[in-house]
Amino acid sequence: MATISIPKTKIEKQGGIVILSVKEYQRLVKQSIPTRYLFGKEAKKLDTLVSKSLREHRQGKTRTIRSLADLG
Repeated sequence: MATISIPKTKIEKQGGIVILSVKEYQRLVKQSIPTRYLFGKEAKKLDTLVSKSLREHRQGKTRTIRSLADLG
């Protein structure tokens, strides 16, 4: 079995350490990120919005901002 050395100062600086199995980690990730499927009108509305946005981006009608303050 391999030995893993982690400096105590690093653990204290990071606020602790957690060791999980990959299976447990994947279960936690799956629980924390909800999956949402759209159907019918909702799906069509989102598809239309994305298509319109991509078209505007290709045409150069969008702008790059560094922060939300740039919108004002």
